[in-house]
Amino acid sequence: MAFDITSSFDLTEYLMANDVDIAAPLTFIDRQASLGELAYSSLKESIISGQFVQGSKLTVRSVAQALGVSTTPVRDAIVRLIGEGALVNLGPKTVVVPELTIATLDEVTKIRLALEGLAAFEAAAHIKDSDISFLEETQNRINKAMDKSRYADVLRFNKAFHFRLYGAAEMPRLVALIESQWLRIGPSMNDLYPDSAIDRRGVRNHERAIGGLKRQDGAAVRAAIEKDLRDGYRRLSKLVLSKQARCP
Repeated sequence: MAFDITSSFDLTEYLMANDVDIAAPLTFIDRQASLGELAYSSLKESIISGQFVQGSKLTVRSVAQALGVSTTPVRDAIVRLIGEGALVNLGPKTVVVPELTIATLDEVTKIRLALEGLAAFEAAAHIKDSDISFLEETQNRINKAMDKSRYADVLRFNKAFHFRLYGAAEMPRLVALIESQWLRIGPSMNDLYPDSAIDRRGVRNHERAIGGLKRQDGAAVRAAIEKDLRDGYRRLSKLVLSKQARCP
C-alpha cells in the first residue's frame, strides 16, 4: 500500500485507524515532495516516538535506503537533527542517538512539566468529542500492545496520545516547543519498559487525563499529565544514575 505523505492527514492516525503494522522504524517517503523536509520529518518522528534506542548508530546510506531516497536529503536532515541535539556526529559517515545524562533529564523534565502542563490545561477548554474518542481508542491500543509486549508500538501510540491531547490546546507554537524536548527524551523512553507495562501507572495517568477532559477540568488534566511526567522521571533517573555509576 502506498501513502502520499504530501497530503495533510496524520500518518500515524491513518495507520492506527487501518490497523497497519507500524513496527518499522522509518516510513518510505514520496519522491514528489521536498525530500529534505520529508526525510527530516520521518527521521524526527521516529526519534520522538522512541523507535531508536539510545546509542543507535545511523549512517547516511542506511537511512537513505530505508527511506528510499538519495543520500543528499538524508544528510541535510541529519545535519538539522544534530543541530537540535537529537543526534551526535561520530565521524564523516556515522551519527549516534546520544545517551541521556541526569543533567539533561533534569533540565528536559522541568521544561516538559511547564510546557506540557500548560498544553494539558488549555486543551480542556477546546477538546472535541472526536479528540476524546481518539484518545480512548489510542489508550486501548496502548493497553493491547503492552499485553503483547509490543513496546515499539506502545511508544508510538503513547506519542500519538500525548500530541493529540496537546494539539487540542490549539497552540501550535507550544506544541513545537514540546516536540523539541521529546526529540531529546524520546529514545530513552524505551528504558521504561517492560516495567511500565507491569505497574500500568502511565495507563492510570492517561485515564485520569481523559476523565478531566470530559469534564473540561483543566486543573485535573494538568495534574494527570504532570504526574505522568514525574512517574517517568523517577524511573528514568534511577536507570540513568545506575548506568553512570557503572560507566563513570
